[in-house]
Amino acid sequence: MPFPPLTPNQLFARLDALGIAHRTYSHPPVFTVAEAAALRGALPGGHCKSLFLKDKKAGLWLAVVLEERQIDLKQFAAALGAPRFSFGSPELLHQTLGVRPGSVTPFALANDREGRVTVVLDRATLEHDPLNYHPLENDRTTAISPADLLRFISACGHQPCIFDFAAVAPA
Repeated sequence: MPFPPLTPNQLFARLDALGIAHRTYSHPPVFTVAEAAALRGALPGGHCKSLFLKDKKAGLWLAVVLEERQIDLKQFAAALGAPRFSFGSPELLHQTLGVRPGSVTPFALANDREGRVTVVLDRATLEHDPLNYHPLENDRTTAISPADLLRFISACGHQPCIFDFAAVAPA
């Protein structure tokens, strides 16, 4: 990455500059969906996970889904007409999105200034308000509205593909 990635405070300033309302909750660092679920208590809204994927032709993808969603990566790639998916390495993740494993988030698209990542959002996430994501580090959770998530992604120069992940859930 030819520039330092955004810090959470720089992200919040960017959200403010875009007129995007947000609320952030602090908590101990979490690395898994199960850890996050155990700590959040009654935090309202949709709780999501973000998967950083690489296809066999070196294309990069960010799949943002509801946390309970199971995904068959082979079916997912086929449904998108993409080459076979695997998880991107921690090094590639940091080089491209400026975050570490456990902190993958659509907010990291602000660090993808080259537009290398294709964003795929689970259609079901957009039915929840607010949506909750790590703000570039996994010791906080930031809530924003679905409309503002879409606006933020667009402001980062990305056009998300809205996808029905229920169609590629394992049987």
